[in-house]
Amino acid sequence: MAYPGYGGYGGQMPGMPAQGMPHHGMPHHGMPHQGMPHQGMPMGGAPGAGYPPQPGAYPGSFGAPPPAQDPMWGYFTAIAGQDGEVDAEELQRCLTQSGFSGTYTPFSLETCRIMIAMLDRDMTGKMGFNEFKELFMALNGWKQNFMTYDQDRSGTVEPHEMQQAIGAMGYRVSPQALNAIVKRYSKGGRIFFDDYVACCVKLRALTDSFKRRDTVQQGSIMLQYDDFILCTMAI
Repeated sequence: MAYPGYGGYGGQMPGMPAQGMPHHGMPHHGMPHQGMPHQGMPMGGAPGAGYPPQPGAYPGSFGAPPPAQDPMWGYFTAIAGQDGEVDAEELQRCLTQSGFSGTYTPFSLETCRIMIAMLDRDMTGKMGFNEFKELFMALNGWKQNFMTYDQDRSGTVEPHEMQQAIGAMGYRVSPQALNAIVKRYSKGGRIFFDDYVACCVKLRALTDSFKRRDTVQQGSIMLQYDDFILCTMAI
């Protein structure tokens, strides 16, 4: 029997467009002085909310260059290493220099690592262009959600607001699981933006791992020990 809200899997925020990135606000070359575009960004982990239609749909390397008009391409090539991929250090530098966090605390290197792990389908520890683009789609949606609850712009949200934010993204988990999440990601009784994003990344990645294994969508799976370790330790 499926658990309550099984179909949620972290769907998009109510009122948010189903897909698409704006074709403005991003330079074709160099680093921007302001944050990334923030409209029309999907949320969570369900199909149509940022996840690819199938594993492997987003290559981990350059491959064939995307259309020249893509506003993200010049930005990606400006920060990617000679291997044509973005690692955790490059991602952290990119997010800091772009001002994505705004007045919030910059992302830690550990959070950047788990961002990459969320989309690292070829297990290289780096992101190709489409993975990079997909990450910013998710990040913009998560930031909008966070700002909805951080109304005083303190850079933090209360535990009960964190619970509301998780529900707004479509995740339906038990009160016990919500309490565990709040305890894991709160500092001094509040959740900071960096930790909030780390939580969103882990929720999406673990949900996606579970979903791939739950082939009949019954809300339960059987895992070998090694597979369990792979699912949890990779994020």
